[in-house]
Amino acid sequence: MISRRRLLHTLLAAAVPASAAAALTGRAEAQQWRPPSQRSNAPSLTPPPLPRYERLPQPRPGYVWVSGHWIWSSRQRRYVWVDGRWARNRPGFRYAGSRWVFRNGEWHFIPGQWVR
Repeated sequence: MISRRRLLHTLLAAAVPASAAAALTGRAEAQQWRPPSQRSNAPSLTPPPLPRYERLPQPRPGYVWVSGHWIWSSRQRRYVWVDGRWARNRPGFRYAGSRWVFRNGEWHFIPGQWVR
C-alpha cells in the first residue's frame, strides 16, 4: 500500500510540470515584488498541498497568466497560497514557472525565473 506522503509526492510531481507547461506557451511574464513571507524558499519537511484549481481567465493581449502556487511561510510556519496573476510579456525571454522539489529529505521551493 502506498503511504499518503508518497502519494502526495507522486501527485505533486505530476501536477507541477503539467501546470508549468500550460503556463509556458512561448510567452514570458514579469515577476512582481512580493512580501518576504511570500518569497520564502526555506525548506519544509512536509509536502506542499496539492495545487488549487484556478479558473483560467480570458487571454489578455501582451500578458501571460502565471499560475498560483503554494509557498512556505517560515514566519507563519505553514504553507500559504499565492494567487495566480497576469504578468506583462518580456521580449526575448520565456518564464520558467515556480515549482517544489524534494531533495535530501526536505521540500524546497524553486521560484519562477526568466530564461533566455
